[in-house]
Amino acid sequence: MDDELRRGFYRQMVRIRTYEEAIRGDYHADKTPAWDIGAGLIPGEMHLAAGQEPVAVGLCAHLTADDALTAPHRPHHLALAKGVDMRKMTAEIYGRETGLGRGKGGHMHLFDQHFSCSGIIAEGMPVAVGQAFAFHRRGTTNVAVAVAGEGAANQGAFHESLNLASLWKLPVVFVIEDNDWAISVPRDASTSVPSNATRAAAYGVAGERVEGNDIEAVYQAAGRAVTRARAGEGPTLLEVHTVRLWGHFEGDAQAYRGDELAVAESHDPIPAYEAKLRADGVLDDAAVQAIRAEAAAEVADAIAFAKSSPEPSPAAAYEHVFV
Repeated sequence: MDDELRRGFYRQMVRIRTYEEAIRGDYHADKTPAWDIGAGLIPGEMHLAAGQEPVAVGLCAHLTADDALTAPHRPHHLALAKGVDMRKMTAEIYGRETGLGRGKGGHMHLFDQHFSCSGIIAEGMPVAVGQAFAFHRRGTTNVAVAVAGEGAANQGAFHESLNLASLWKLPVVFVIEDNDWAISVPRDASTSVPSNATRAAAYGVAGERVEGNDIEAVYQAAGRAVTRARAGEGPTLLEVHTVRLWGHFEGDAQAYRGDELAVAESHDPIPAYEAKLRADGVLDDAAVQAIRAEAAAEVADAIAFAKSSPEPSPAAAYEHVFV
């Protein structure tokens, strides 16, 4: 990994965090009471991925525009790393007709060319298997990737998808973001194995777990998985032990986390990676300031675009219902 690639990792993580911090501010700005999720500039629930940026950036560095990615209900980091247009995505989150889904889907239903997400746990896994099957039938070298949380690994769709992908040796990579909490349930209270990567053996596929929320380790592991899929060697189950810095949803008081929350906050991957790059001479004050300013300008532009876009007309609810 050369210096430019590593700077690019940092730039993408800062870009994603800057975006989610801004979205978070607008989400809470005009909700009275705070739990009134139907009110304000951004209606509906909101699930943010602060702390999980290394998974998205390290993974998507290996994907092309024509590779497919399905994401869970916490999708912004993956969408931005995959190359989804920030302006159109923001307009969708704000419920405007210039959005990816003309403002009808909101933040948990972002659809773009070769990118999708869903509020249904593990729903993207069989979808990715279908996409991989299509790539296989067409004879391309494209891969499909399904990202889900560790709670999704206890869903039937997870096991069905691994089984069929292995049976047909499809070019798909299953990525589990293990942030220790399935909403408010800790992993050790819900899952019979300490690592979901070990479940790969039951289906005859490669399995690997990445510790430390280290973007360079994620990049290397994801590279092995994607290379394997492109070469026709079948699926991989990759689990990354990451961290969720904020609540499961915005408004989550997180009382269930106790002292663990302070520990999680001390493992923020962005300042940790910045310190590493500074020590290696890859970043300095000027570079950091320029990257932060670039991210802030792009995010401000996207939010201004969304806020200036019109809301859909009520009659639009009857459009695009059927293909």
